[in-house]
Amino acid sequence: MGAPDDAYWRTAGDRIQTLLDASSAAGPVARERAELLVGEITDLYGAVLQRIMQRLSGSPELVEQFTADDLIASLLLVHGLHPHDARRRIEDALDKVRPYLGSHGGDVAVLSVAEGPDGAAVRLQFSGSCKSCPSSAVTLELTVEDAIRTAAPEVSTIEVLAAEPKTGVIPADSLLSRIHRDGHTPWHPLPELADLNDAEVGGFQVAGSTVLACRLGDNWFVYRDRCARCKDSLAGAALHRRIGSADPVLRCPRCHSHFDVVHAGACLDENAAADDHLEPLPVLVRDGVLSIAMAPEPSTAGVP
Repeated sequence: MGAPDDAYWRTAGDRIQTLLDASSAAGPVARERAELLVGEITDLYGAVLQRIMQRLSGSPELVEQFTADDLIASLLLVHGLHPHDARRRIEDALDKVRPYLGSHGGDVAVLSVAEGPDGAAVRLQFSGSCKSCPSSAVTLELTVEDAIRTAAPEVSTIEVLAAEPKTGVIPADSLLSRIHRDGHTPWHPLPELADLNDAEVGGFQVAGSTVLACRLGDNWFVYRDRCARCKDSLAGAALHRRIGSADPVLRCPRCHSHFDVVHAGACLDENAAADDHLEPLPVLVRDGVLSIAMAPEPSTAGVP
């Protein structure tokens, strides 16, 4: 059996917290002792890492190799031993995701990084991103947010100045408002997406909700399983090519409405209203696993 990969170790904090919570069942004394034990081990490894970094002070190339390793860098950040300031770490993190941004026709620049009493505030500028596709804009913004918060956990706020969308396009802000709730982005691993074939549509259960996923080449597009016109399930929907258009459309098997899969699920029918679009869910590869960002749907309990 091989050694655990980075994704396994990145979730070590969650497993430690679960064990600490479980220790509470034995009473407050047991919980306190468990926390002290974890603290002693953490301090020990911190002291060792500090000595290692001191020994490497005369070897800048080795220091760069250490800081370029995401797992090592995360431990250095925990112990306050990372040699680079927030701006440098943010710039390096964005360099790693720029190829992905470029594949969507976009880029991002750091306008400012300002320290404040509640943490660092970062201002960014998107350029040419998303090619007027709001679902891509949301995915790109979340990609950048993920990279920055991993490299600089002291960042408290991220302000993104996005390119102005073209007239008639669904505003990206309206989609982002559905993703950012309670101050965080709820991500859900969905490795089963990789099993979809090109041009295939499939339904999946995620956090108690059904989502509809479409694969086009190496791109995945995921939506809530609800038709924007008839409000019914899209189960059984398939992709079609319309005459004169290279982009595939999704046809509701019940009301027969047509939706643009690539561009935020906008309804393509002549009598469609501006808000007749599917609800897209951003898709990213996080820790090597395809994942989607999805807030829980509002509870309907007690609603007649």
